[in-house]
Amino acid sequence: MDGTTLHRFIRRHRVTDRRRRVSRLAVGFALASLVPGAALAVSEDIQVTAPGFEIDTATPDDALPELPGMGTDDPGFAEPEPVISELSDVAEELGIGLASWYGPRFAGRPTANGERFDPTEYTAAHRTLPFGSKVRVTSQRTGKSIIVRINDRGPFHGKRVIDLSEAAADAIGMKARGQDRVALSLLQD
Repeated sequence: MDGTTLHRFIRRHRVTDRRRRVSRLAVGFALASLVPGAALAVSEDIQVTAPGFEIDTATPDDALPELPGMGTDDPGFAEPEPVISELSDVAEELGIGLASWYGPRFAGRPTANGERFDPTEYTAAHRTLPFGSKVRVTSQRTGKSIIVRINDRGPFHGKRVIDLSEAAADAIGMKARGQDRVALSLLQD
């Protein structure tokens, strides 16, 4: 085998190996998604165990030991705060588009509104929204949301609709990907 043929063989093998890994990952996700569905379909009077495990049905629920901090009588127990919907704050749904992020390379440089860019703040660049606008950015892939302040202009390439700061991209889980589909909502002042 000459060098070119060997290089082609290795390259083809890498692509095939990647496809196998992606296929295994897809099968793993498919199997994992079946498990919660099966658990939800089981009624309360049927108990399912994995092979090798047994359930002690002789112990009633009220005989279980009380764990510290787990009962409502415990003064250290705090009820969770109710989640307040921010839908009432939405002035306008801007739609769905592609978002990217920019970070350390631009740190300290002036943004279009004159302030210095800080990749650790929740800011973003948009082509037309007024500076200071608050926008909720929701990743279509992860479902996570973040509220950013528009302080720069862009992105000016491709079909991207917004450029997020590094911190904002990390908060919604798109930093490693570089770009992601997001839903944008302009919030009231």
